[in-house]
Amino acid sequence: MERHEHIIHELSEWIGKNINRPLRIEDVAERAGYSKWHLQRMFHRVMHVSLGNYIRNKKLYLAAQDLIEGKDSVITISVKYGYESQQSFTRTFVKKYRVPPATFRRINRHTFYPCSGYMQ
Repeated sequence: MERHEHIIHELSEWIGKNINRPLRIEDVAERAGYSKWHLQRMFHRVMHVSLGNYIRNKKLYLAAQDLIEGKDSVITISVKYGYESQQSFTRTFVKKYRVPPATFRRINRHTFYPCSGYMQ
């Protein structure tokens, strides 16, 4: 494994372990010991997605799983994944899944397949 691939793999694991807090690109860059500009270029080259989109998609994917598999309220889930408000969570969720979180939960309670569309 190339050095950059190894670094990005370790960072993606760290992101996964810290996904429940507000993660800024600056936080990830500090963890990696690179400037945020260099890290973003390196991350995109290895993962073929921007660092910001990777974090956002991972949070939304896990939130979607929680909506379907759990009983927590939308506000509880939005706080769990570091959103500052239910409104900002809902706005971001609608951009990804085309429906608000509560509607998504109701529609997909028995039909959602967690592996589909994770990083798209």
